[in-house]
Amino acid sequence: KNLPLVVLVHGGPYGIRDNWEYDPDVQLLASRGYAVLQVNFRGSGGYGASFEAAGYREWGGKMQDDVTDATKWAIAEGAADPKRICIFGASYGGYAALNGAVREPDLYRCTIGYVGVYNLQLMFSRGDIQQSLYGENYLKTVLGEDATVLAQRSPVNYVDRIKAKIMIIAGGMDKRVPPVHSQDLRIALEKKGIAHEWLYQRNEAHGYYDEKNREDMYTKLVAFIDANIGAGAGAAAAPAAAAKSE
Repeated sequence: KNLPLVVLVHGGPYGIRDNWEYDPDVQLLASRGYAVLQVNFRGSGGYGASFEAAGYREWGGKMQDDVTDATKWAIAEGAADPKRICIFGASYGGYAALNGAVREPDLYRCTIGYVGVYNLQLMFSRGDIQQSLYGENYLKTVLGEDATVLAQRSPVNYVDRIKAKIMIIAGGMDKRVPPVHSQDLRIALEKKGIAHEWLYQRNEAHGYYDEKNREDMYTKLVAFIDANIGAGAGAAAAPAAAAKSE
């Protein structure tokens, strides 16, 4: 009861799901005393075609609402301390982590975006998805083509709404979600004078796979979470020092 909570949002997002099984990220956090919440939001796999299609064009919309509702459920159940909640994810999960902090600035104390998408319009011009006709049509189906909506649902455009402490993790060789997403987000934060942690490995891609880099990333990630929602974190806790690796 009343535990610090990490909301861990899966990537994909379509057709992917979280299962009740061993997960190294969940185990890492749980072993440090954190409750971990995984949400199979609309668009996730394993619940039928209509459930998956219900997530189309709902980036930053109903898919995000499902994550928010589940977080509020954990609070209502008494499992989560409402003052100690962090949201974390990779790829689409990174998008949801930053967008959650934009849309629900008073819900999350910290947010971690790992190789995440932060500008939906860039999906049509950068990365390996849009390089094929299939990929281009897929993006049109799942994201839509309304430039106004895409801009409204891109966290990079609304960083001034974020109250949570921020950590960004990127790989310089990422073909799926090129590092320009993270770099542009970093520039937007710096323009607004918003402190954040930055972890960049130029030889990593869509995820960190080198053992030393993974160890370094998880060490810094746990330290960031500890500083913001751990046992020693208070309402006036000072922001963690900026971290940079290149």
